[in-house]
Amino acid sequence: MSLQYIIDGYNIINHRLFSRKNNKKIQGPRKLLLEFIMANRLCGSRRNKAVIVFDGYPESLKQETDAGEIKVIYSKDDSADERIKQMLERAGNPKTVIVVSDDKEIKFFTKSFGARAMSIEEFIKPKEKANDDEEDLSSHPKLTYTQMSRINKELRQVWLKQ
Repeated sequence: MSLQYIIDGYNIINHRLFSRKNNKKIQGPRKLLLEFIMANRLCGSRRNKAVIVFDGYPESLKQETDAGEIKVIYSKDDSADERIKQMLERAGNPKTVIVVSDDKEIKFFTKSFGARAMSIEEFIKPKEKANDDEEDLSSHPKLTYTQMSRINKELRQVWLKQ
């Protein structure tokens, strides 16, 4: 089952983590965001679809563009939030939709449709968190079955006094 990511573009561009990771001001922030998402495979599998919604109009005459795996939509006279809500309303199976935004109203709307809301921080650093969790687990000593049995027996004696 493939997922569909709906991403609030300027919400990520203006987030402190994105601007700190991408100090290059040579390229436009929109193009930089596309490259960042594709380079870090933030949407997971290539089967997953991603749509970035930006407020306003594109710089060129082309309204919607496809940048490989990612589709870019401009909201024109609507806000990006309104466009995201419309996309959620039209989603065939909202359980396969993940909306990436820190906007509280969008998160509430997303959850009310049965879709998943993901914060910008979760989206930008999913692999870093996973690696941190693995390191924490590996630093704990492993118990043998005998040790676990002894601990359980001792706990039963202490807590289940009859």
